[in-house]
Amino acid sequence: MITPDESPDGNWHLFANSLLGIHHYTGDDGVHWKRERKLFPGMRAFIFREGDIYHLLCEEFTVPAIRSRIVRHSSVDLKNWTRSRIILEPSLNWECKAKIVRTCGNPCLIRTKSGNLRLYYSANLAFLPDLGFCEPLFIGVAEAPDIDGPYEKLTEPIISPSKENPYRNLAAGAMKVIYDDGMNLYFGFNNGIYKDDHGKTRSAILLLSSTDGINWSELYPEPIIAPAGSGWKKALVYQLDVKRVGNEMWLWYNARSGWRIGRERIGLAISKDL
Repeated sequence: MITPDESPDGNWHLFANSLLGIHHYTGDDGVHWKRERKLFPGMRAFIFREGDIYHLLCEEFTVPAIRSRIVRHSSVDLKNWTRSRIILEPSLNWECKAKIVRTCGNPCLIRTKSGNLRLYYSANLAFLPDLGFCEPLFIGVAEAPDIDGPYEKLTEPIISPSKENPYRNLAAGAMKVIYDDGMNLYFGFNNGIYKDDHGKTRSAILLLSSTDGINWSELYPEPIIAPAGSGWKKALVYQLDVKRVGNEMWLWYNARSGWRIGRERIGLAISKDL
């Protein structure tokens, strides 16, 4: 997501994916959108602005569904983009499964207090039978001095599934991170994957905090956004982006209306504070 104060044309810009690739939308209020065009293959786009250059990071599959890496495309106008350049590939044991599954995806890139770039990413997969597809198993971190690396990974994931966590008992999902200068804290928005009391796979958004961006604790015992009702977000609430808009926090998220058969839509939640 690019807000008007960040964009080259004063518009809102949203980047989302279908199974066909990354799509670009524009709007004038962050709520109503006009489809521009499909850009290139990939999933789970994230935009990082560096001066007048916009870097779009996304997950690129080398083998459908089971092997992926993180690549970047760059632009100065959000219309014309460079060819993809690989910035992170799976290499550690926990990023792979049985020498078949090898994934790195769901990128989120921030500038740390030290000035380094820190890349949060998901790796490995958990197959969810009632959905018929996989979701990310672990969340890891890698740091680099500049956008193209080389990135140095932490040797172990920073967030893993746990049977003791009711909202992350199947898989870690993904995370978007922001840093708040005033509070000197990192905040993480994590969509954990879990099995509910009825045995159904769910995903909900949890709010985490950290003093170093590596070791995390949950701010609230319950999700800030969870599946609800019988309509468009009945089953899962997951992939997201979050931005400060004035004095508010705006959080766009993906929701699914069913399990094996379901339609996915993007929603918006607004908070007056964190």
